[in-house]
Amino acid sequence: MTRVRVDLNISLDGFATTTDQTPENPFGEDWGRLTAAYTATRTFQERVFHDTSGAGTTGVDEKYAAQYFENIGAEIMGAGMFGLHANPDDPDWRGWWGEEPPFHAPVFVLTHAPRPSVEFDNGTSFHFLSASPEEALQKAVEAADGRDVRVGGGATTVREFLRAGLIDDLHVGITPILTGSGIRLWEDLRGLESGHRVTSEVAESGVVHVTFSREG
Repeated sequence: MTRVRVDLNISLDGFATTTDQTPENPFGEDWGRLTAAYTATRTFQERVFHDTSGAGTTGVDEKYAAQYFENIGAEIMGAGMFGLHANPDDPDWRGWWGEEPPFHAPVFVLTHAPRPSVEFDNGTSFHFLSASPEEALQKAVEAADGRDVRVGGGATTVREFLRAGLIDDLHVGITPILTGSGIRLWEDLRGLESGHRVTSEVAESGVVHVTFSREG
């Protein structure tokens, strides 16, 4: 049965985005700090950096990084995660990930300015939709063909799906840093834990992994 999943990194003060980006450093210094434990894992090194040497951390962070990619049949993301906010007028923009994006599945990008689909040899394809969360999820579930659908981000997109009650499994890696600004994941989500089984686990890096799984 298809589950709808989210995996996010957030700061100790609850921010899932950062605000210190520059044209020279489009992700910002805080983003590197926020995701450092995740990007250091063996799975990330292999799936994103294509390093098959076995380099990278193991342990609790690696367990959640590996789970991030397991059984995903389709992905949904916002225009910002794809990079359209930084490249709105570039018809040749194909995302941040080069010619081997790590998704290996259809990805549905929510945008007010749809554009032609983009396909890659490794099975990744990006499809651009102007659609509600419910409409996008219906397309993603069909494309997933029985596997899970991941709502990848960014934070605004994830919050829309959470408020609509569309997420079955939410995993957040809480990094012990303070960023002070950005988009807080938890705004207007009081009582989210109701009807969910909540688990937590502390990694060797100090990241606290909290998971909300819908019951029933």
